Amino acid sequence: MTIKASDFEHIVTKLGLKARNSGDRFVWLELEGRKITRTRRSHQKGADLPFQHSIRQQLKLTEDEFRLAVSCKLTREGYIEILKKKKIL
Repeated sequence: MTIKASDFEHIVTKLGLKARNSGDRFVWLELEGRKITRTRRSHQKGADLPFQHSIRQQLKLTEDEFRLAVSCKLTREGYIEILKKKKIL
């Protein structure tokens, strides 16, 4: 599956991830003051993002779950439930 920077930003917004810019765009899920998952992307625009498999793995999502996130069908609550099932939370 390939994603663009705009798809990545939709995931950030939909899952309620916190973000900051530096050399790359860093994002993370924070619950009760703890960083649970984190990933980053380059500031590349237009073309497909590099290391998409790493983004998916760092967010602790399977390919199917990642597709749901990209298509905006995965909510923050759904993401938290996935992490609970995987015993990350």
